[in-house]
Amino acid sequence: MSRETTKKARLHPVAWILIFGTFLSRTGFFMVIPFLGIYLGKEKGIDPATTGAILGISFLVGTLSSFIGGALSDRVGRYPVMVLSMTLWCLVFVGFAFAESIPVFFVLSALNGFFRNVFEPAARALLTDVTPQERRSDVFNARYFAINIGGAVGPLIGLKLGVGSSSSLLPFLLCAGIFAVYALVLICTVLRFKIKHPQAQSGSVKIRQMVQIVFTDKVFLYFLLGNLFVVGAYSHLDTTLSQYIGHDRVDTYSLLFIVNSLSVLVFQYPLARFMKRIPSMQALKLGCLLFGLGLFGFGLFHHVVLLVLSMVVFTIGEILCFVIGDVLIGEIAPEHLRGAYYGASGFAFLGQSLMSWVGGLMLQTFGFGQGPLIFAVLMLLSFAAFPFYHRGQQRIRKQEAAKTGYSESA
Repeated sequence: MSRETTKKARLHPVAWILIFGTFLSRTGFFMVIPFLGIYLGKEKGIDPATTGAILGISFLVGTLSSFIGGALSDRVGRYPVMVLSMTLWCLVFVGFAFAESIPVFFVLSALNGFFRNVFEPAARALLTDVTPQERRSDVFNARYFAINIGGAVGPLIGLKLGVGSSSSLLPFLLCAGIFAVYALVLICTVLRFKIKHPQAQSGSVKIRQMVQIVFTDKVFLYFLLGNLFVVGAYSHLDTTLSQYIGHDRVDTYSLLFIVNSLSVLVFQYPLARFMKRIPSMQALKLGCLLFGLGLFGFGLFHHVVLLVLSMVVFTIGEILCFVIGDVLIGEIAPEHLRGAYYGASGFAFLGQSLMSWVGGLMLQTFGFGQGPLIFAVLMLLSFAAFPFYHRGQQRIRKQEAAKTGYSESA
């Protein structure tokens, strides 16, 4: 193997720093956020409706702010946006530790969603910047692996520290400390590695022009529309399914949640090899179908083994859609607008709030005894992503054919 080939085979040190930073930040995040509702109710005496609104505003503000982070990173650089947002995000968790009034919790929750969705698109864009196209599937698989490890470790630490059941401030301050360490690591990375960002053209592109360019890209638009339904399908894991199974089978729901995490760890890398053999849109189409079939299994079956198998199918769909989605954006986004594309992809999370509401509405309307009907409807809503991904795939083929025809005629 030549030196040049060996160099290409290695991931950039910045990529490894970002992957490790993802593990750190998600560990801190999941150490606190899953228990925040319990903390607000038990420790602060806030009623369930208000608690739900406090938690919900984070998703709403985060969705609306996601484009800002990506677009700013295209204009001023990835590092300034990441360092500043991570530093301010750290202060949000210090605020959670000492807050007492409901308005302050609303503001802190909104800022939590804002800084998270300003940081994330810039980080994903930088990860794409430093990774050659043939390794992006590998690097985003590694990032997703880090997310899930953090998602498994964080809640265990949170439970150990008693974040949801005691007045201890330690979990919030520890999370803030982790975020502060990550911010310092990013500053050291800036000083150590001089990454040339693709900003040559972006400095002259205004935010309004970025919006016009991103949302007139037909391939990206089809991807975004499909993702509304895919992200909505995933949201049922924490919302509709937790209510449907958790209301009388808490142990079963806990088991399924564990199976989801373990399935990601077991199947992610075997699937990574499979995903390299097929086009990105093809993998997304398969993923949305598996999402739907897994959902239908949750409503159709009652035996634990069959529910576990349904969760495995659901999780494979999750891996295909979420890893490949990041890879696809890197493929279709112009270099100087990469951050804006990653930021705009956050609008798909509107499907999270909408589908969560639809699932809860059907449970309330039809009752818990109508699982097959409810989850059949949710399955069909998941399948609704398929035609959008299919149209996007057709559009990509036309573009590739046009380029080939042009090069041949030239």
